[in-house]
Amino acid sequence: MSQSIAVIGTGYVGLVTGVCFAASGNAVECVDIDQEKVERFSRGETIIYEPGLDMLLERALRERRITFTTDLVGAVLRSRIIFLCLPTPPDEDGSADLSYILGASEEVGRVLANAPDAGYKVIVDKSTVPVGTATLVEERIRSTAPDADFDVVSNPEFLREGLAVDDFLRPERVVVGTDAERAAEVMRDLYEPFLRSGNPLYIVSVRSAEVAKYAANSFVAMRISFINEMANFCERVGADVDEVRVAIGSDSRIGPKYLFPGIGYGGSCFPKDVKAILHTADEHGVQLEVIRAVEEVNHRQADVFVGKITGHYNGALAGRRFAVWGLAFKANTDDTRESPAFRVIDRLLEQGAEVVAYDPEATTGARRTYGDRITYATDMYAALNGAAALVVATEWNEFRSPDFARIASALAEPLIFDGRNLYDSDDLQKRGFTYYSVGRVPVGAGIRSGE
Repeated sequence: MSQSIAVIGTGYVGLVTGVCFAASGNAVECVDIDQEKVERFSRGETIIYEPGLDMLLERALRERRITFTTDLVGAVLRSRIIFLCLPTPPDEDGSADLSYILGASEEVGRVLANAPDAGYKVIVDKSTVPVGTATLVEERIRSTAPDADFDVVSNPEFLREGLAVDDFLRPERVVVGTDAERAAEVMRDLYEPFLRSGNPLYIVSVRSAEVAKYAANSFVAMRISFINEMANFCERVGADVDEVRVAIGSDSRIGPKYLFPGIGYGGSCFPKDVKAILHTADEHGVQLEVIRAVEEVNHRQADVFVGKITGHYNGALAGRRFAVWGLAFKANTDDTRESPAFRVIDRLLEQGAEVVAYDPEATTGARRTYGDRITYATDMYAALNGAAALVVATEWNEFRSPDFARIASALAEPLIFDGRNLYDSDDLQKRGFTYYSVGRVPVGAGIRSGE
């Protein structure tokens, strides 16, 4: 059954949520205080890079199933389900800043207080929030609208950037946190079209739903840090981490996902959520030692990788020019938040190196961070001209099968530092390259004793 939905906040999660619900036949109003964003979305401009999102938005606009507005009052009154998709950025102490979501809750409360005949509403926390946030949201709404008829639900998102549309339309599972059967029934009806292939919807307590999101992200981050530690170990003992990850990934208790070594995790979720769960644990006197180690390993990984570069040049990086392929924190997104590529670039700049970088989608985000401190190439091969070596920092598909002869001729020497293990070591050795990767023995005659 089609539902009337308001989505408050049109950031990454809010936009994907609104567009995908509209794509399944619901009537969606997306609310934002930024008039320029509202106008751009209304014209079909997605702003963010997310494969498939622009097509779904254009169709939903054409069929009038989605609108964008600054009118919070009207959107709340016209909707039965209200999604709160506000940012929860980390404070300096690592805690999640709830000012946006609680501020919106107060506004919703004022709307309901002035509309006693508004009817039953389901208020949904879609943002990633600490344990207890749903209780705070309910308290904020009740403080101004004590007689309003509503329930607050926790419905964490499990979207992977670059695959968010597919994750939303075909979710592996949907988690709904509520003790109210009326709210649970509304959420079952809402998600029924997305679960026809048999994937489950779990109705759990509100606090269990809130923990589930942090636990999931922390566990995936743990797998990434684990394989990175194994990669560093493999290098020291002469093993190949790719052979190791295949062997352990075939174990049904472990599985192969997120066992790809590299320069660490980044993005808008893993770093923030790991910090937030650690802060919440500290507040409750719980020691999450494994998760704390996950964060420490991730912080070190870029340094370990740059250590290969400094080792090759015996520490003399000043004045050397490096081509960096990749600025986004991972492929298929323009998101540069907490990007490991930035950590690598920072270390190179600190040692006096010059950087010329290329990314298919993330140059704008890099300019906001670096300005003119680095050079931005117009294509991947243009970045190579005059560079001492190539540094691969993001696993974009166009970087996977490059013209190696062209790379060799453009660089001062055929030298690649691969932070994503995109290339075959034996193949590059045959082509005459010196090749450093992650968790594999370096190859090439050009390797120096500093390694």
